[in-house]
Amino acid sequence: MSDLLERLRGRGWRLTAQRRVVAEVLDGDHVHYTADEVHALAADRLPEISRATVYNTLGELVSLGEVIEVSTDGRAKRYDPNAHHAHQHLVCARCGTIRDVHPTGDPLADLPAPERFGFAVSAVEVTYRGLCPDCAAA
Repeated sequence: MSDLLERLRGRGWRLTAQRRVVAEVLDGDHVHYTADEVHALAADRLPEISRATVYNTLGELVSLGEVIEVSTDGRAKRYDPNAHHAHQHLVCARCGTIRDVHPTGDPLADLPAPERFGFAVSAVEVTYRGLCPDCAAA
């Protein structure tokens, strides 16, 4: 489980009913919902929540660094609450399912000095692609 709600409480972020339900929807392992999916799930819990409120809340969470926007292959942005847990993503090339993965080793160390072209590299994003079990079986 991500610890999104606890992190937000710790920051003193004002948890209105709408913000709370968005954070609750995002809380969990392997959560990578689109904004529309977040809205639909939030509306199941709080029917009066507006799409604009969900989009604004997601924007705030990204700005705070509490949620990561994940973009893959021109698909809709997805929102990942595991912003404070180092991980990479495994993406199904057919259906778009995303899973968090934790490979061993340091991907930054795998980049030889001549390939850094003088950059002071501060972060690495690796995306693994393949077919999920459902798509591979189809």
